[in-house]
Amino acid sequence: MNSISPAASLEDPFYYLANFQFVLGWVAERHGDLLSDEERRFLAVFEALPRASRALLVRMVTRKGEHFRTSRLVYPEIGDTEAALVALVAAGLVDGDPALTPEQLFVQLRLPELRLALAEEIRAAGLPASLGKAALHEALAPRLAGARPLDAWWPAAPDRVVRLRVMATCDRLRLMFFGNLRQGWAEFVLAELGVQRFERVPLTVDSRAFRCREEVDAYLALHRLRERLDAGETVATLAAELPPVLANNAWLAARRQRLGVALGRQAERAGESERALALYHEAGWPVAAGSTEARIRHLRLLERQGQHAKAHALAEALVETGPGEAESQALARLRPRLRRRLCLAPLTREAEPAPERLELCLPGPRPGVERVACEHLHRDAAPVAYVENTLLTGLFGLLCWEALFAPLPGAFFHPFHIGPADLYRENFVVRRRERFATCLARLDDGRYRQAILAIWREKQGLANPFVHWGALDETLLALALECLPPAHLRACFERLLGDLKANRAGLPDLIQFRPDAPPGQPRYRLIEVKGPGDRLQDNQRRWLAFFRARGIPAAVCHVRWAAQDA
Repeated sequence: MNSISPAASLEDPFYYLANFQFVLGWVAERHGDLLSDEERRFLAVFEALPRASRALLVRMVTRKGEHFRTSRLVYPEIGDTEAALVALVAAGLVDGDPALTPEQLFVQLRLPELRLALAEEIRAAGLPASLGKAALHEALAPRLAGARPLDAWWPAAPDRVVRLRVMATCDRLRLMFFGNLRQGWAEFVLAELGVQRFERVPLTVDSRAFRCREEVDAYLALHRLRERLDAGETVATLAAELPPVLANNAWLAARRQRLGVALGRQAERAGESERALALYHEAGWPVAAGSTEARIRHLRLLERQGQHAKAHALAEALVETGPGEAESQALARLRPRLRRRLCLAPLTREAEPAPERLELCLPGPRPGVERVACEHLHRDAAPVAYVENTLLTGLFGLLCWEALFAPLPGAFFHPFHIGPADLYRENFVVRRRERFATCLARLDDGRYRQAILAIWREKQGLANPFVHWGALDETLLALALECLPPAHLRACFERLLGDLKANRAGLPDLIQFRPDAPPGQPRYRLIEVKGPGDRLQDNQRRWLAFFRARGIPAAVCHVRWAAQDA
């Protein structure tokens, strides 16, 4: 069992090598059955290398790209770069003389070097010496073809270019360790520096992100497709390469759905409506496991195409499934339009009650309208704090700390988790229902104040997906715990648990405390601030509707600038 950060001391000049070797050992121990023969060979070969060679390989792995000038691989602790490269080339981990395409050549050489290396081509093309690197590449592109080693491009080159051959293997190992490719080798350094500190969750040998190699392959395939989409590759090509949905893995299915939606949006922009509809439909249905965003985009695109009858039939079917708040909100806008187009009887719809409205006319314009309003509304007897999406979520994160960091299978599998890996998965709350019930029960018996303050002091600075430490000082916490009734906190926390990803955003910008309010009067008020031309977003509307239904005091403050009225 391991619950201690493995980050090596930065006083060790080979700290990065120690961290890399920690990851390799961790993966070999916990994911050994998922490794290929080639990956096992890499682990064995790497371990047998001289320390300087291992260190140089790690330096390359942690840098950008796969090609490196040897003159830029200079590290005091490693010493002779060429000597360290010998073992890496002999082991097949580094290519000592790779062929470079013109594009790679332009990346590796500086502009003065390119002018020397390509002097003949530049003269033949009659190009001026004033051309920059990008313009030079564009002008010479038709004359430069094929791939050649650096010394073939530039016989007088003062050094050479080498290519790391195992970056894909190292990315796969990093993925198996972190469970994602967002996190990288810098996590160790940040932890050692104290920039990021993490909760210590007990981890066992079977704590891991992936159950089988096919899951790792699927993650990598989706990641590479997303990279290619961002690089501008055509949707038709990428859609044809979408991997099949893996059975019994809702996490990867959701990743695939998000990529499908992104491909659909790009297809829409390119005018490929039929392809977009197909991608949205695949990502959105069946309803029980599909993406809400995909379904709504599918309906809107049908509407824009004039397929009103089809869109209406699908929308009415969705209503019968009992959709969530966001989908219901979108359908409430879409269905009346479709019914008008089809000459159907209008729906009876209750008018949305308007929230309490405040009007401010302030000198301006000034940047940061929320903070300007905060300063204007602040009174010594009724202090105002800027707390957008930090106070209520922070109180929730502190009260429910033990539930959020419960050491359940699949939740934590390395020492650098900001929160549980399954935080936004469908069964997150179900798996911890009793633990959350225990935490929320403190709101009923009065223990919540002491529990929240104790966790705030004990866990100060530790990463928590709901706690923004810079926004929660002890004065703010004390006022909030004094003025917010526990029944209101419970209502808000239960709504958060209903959809953690959607409901953690859209909360009001400000809170005004009224600790001396007469008995029976609210001791606080939440305030959403809107500047000139601003409108309430959908998630803000949902929160305001919830506050009205639960009797939670909230208002919308509309600010206009005095200079605009003149």
